[in-house]
Amino acid sequence: MSRQFSISVFCAAICIAGSLSAAPPTQKAPNFLILLADDMGFSDAGCYGGEISTPYIDWLAQEGVRFTQAYNTARCWPTRAALLTGFYAQHVRRDYLPGVPESGGVKGVRPAWARLLPALLKPAGYQTYHSGKWHVDRPALEGGFDHSYTLEDQDRYFSPKKHQLDGHALPEPKPGYYATAAIADHAVDFLKLHAEQTPKAPFLAYVAFTSPHFPLQAPQEDVDRYKGRFSEETEALRERRLNRLWDMGLLKNAELSDPDAPAKPWTGLSAEERKAFAVRMEIHAAMVDRMDREIGRILEQLKAMGALDNTVVLFLSDNGASAESLVRGDGNRGQAQPGSAQSYLCLEAQGANLSNTPLRYSKKFVHEGGISTPLIVRWPAGMKARGELREQPVHVMDVTPTLLKLAGVPWPAKAGDAAVPPADGVDLSGVLKENKALASRPLWWSHEDHRAFRLGDWKWVATKGQPGELYYLRADRAETRDLALANMERLVEMEAQWSKMAARFQQDVRVPAVVNATTEAR
Repeated sequence: MSRQFSISVFCAAICIAGSLSAAPPTQKAPNFLILLADDMGFSDAGCYGGEISTPYIDWLAQEGVRFTQAYNTARCWPTRAALLTGFYAQHVRRDYLPGVPESGGVKGVRPAWARLLPALLKPAGYQTYHSGKWHVDRPALEGGFDHSYTLEDQDRYFSPKKHQLDGHALPEPKPGYYATAAIADHAVDFLKLHAEQTPKAPFLAYVAFTSPHFPLQAPQEDVDRYKGRFSEETEALRERRLNRLWDMGLLKNAELSDPDAPAKPWTGLSAEERKAFAVRMEIHAAMVDRMDREIGRILEQLKAMGALDNTVVLFLSDNGASAESLVRGDGNRGQAQPGSAQSYLCLEAQGANLSNTPLRYSKKFVHEGGISTPLIVRWPAGMKARGELREQPVHVMDVTPTLLKLAGVPWPAKAGDAAVPPADGVDLSGVLKENKALASRPLWWSHEDHRAFRLGDWKWVATKGQPGELYYLRADRAETRDLALANMERLVEMEAQWSKMAARFQQDVRVPAVVNATTEAR
């Protein structure tokens, strides 16, 4: 553990650890709290090497385990599908297979057998709550949640035009609204309701923040906390993050990857471009910082309920930081203050390179920078580990099988008349509790015709329209040395295995007995 992280956690502990000590739980089955960030880079949090203040996230890491090789799907809606179903998104029509656009996507509808985690937990008596971004087919209440605050407008942090409470449209909020705080407000409200009405029942709380997804918007007092923090050369900031990752033992096998296009070397940036980078990073950091403080409020509510120690808390991100540059929502109004409701800024490539340090590429790509997520799990009632690392390669699709196992709920055999295939994800309870090794399994990616396949420590990856690359991740996590030419036989075999899995997914979602089931079993 690095000295900086140790000091950060120690200082945070003085303020919060004592207040978060919890009374014994009132029921044996564990509660579940899933905290999902949106477009947060692998190394943004303090406990993953970042310079952003994240004392509550760091506290979770100190009290639980951090994964060094946890993966998502490179994009928001496929990750949410995989997280909540236990299947690859392409397996449940929530992303398309290359060359087969009709096989799924952002508007794809899950087969009847692909039920969501809250519906699967219902028979075990769980109360279920959702707050924040949704981006899954069908409304949250139809997916098994008892209550939901759904924020559908991701383009306006201060004044969303579309948000709902339990399926009922809410008016445009009054001044003082900020989406990150509102998501936490509703999560806390649901937990209070749970404590009042069903205190002995276990619960699932799924809190899906929109931070730090574009637009970069944050209260000015939060931005001011980071003024001047990112005025240095980008590569110096990246090197500092990498050194902290090395010190923590998180990425002992990584070097600093080259900046990804269209990011420019610092020497090639004008004074105006350097200032724009610093401003964007200040707002991005403010958004992560505020999310961390709102997470703290949710943890405080768990403590007040006596539920903190018997709640399995997971923190992760839906994809890597975004290098996109676009304008949506209300656009940029004249000389609007950056970060205000009148501005619309994106992190862009320069900032994404820093946030994903030291990994290559960003959101939408299936190189490590696009698919790697920080993953923290804390559960004192069921795990002895404190501040430990877990180096097994894991995937967001493992969450549902794992939580079902911890809840004592078997994997379903049927959903109505439809047979349910075996989960693509695996149970990680042994990894969490005893750091058990995982049986070797392939990991598979496809998004916007970018493709990847990991088997053991080898990874084949191909960006759209480009030849495949091959990396040995045990020695090169940042994918800096392409070994394809020296290992063509291995590359061809891994590409063939990728295609076999793709064919299986397409067959499963098109079996007539499955496709003809028109309603989701609940």
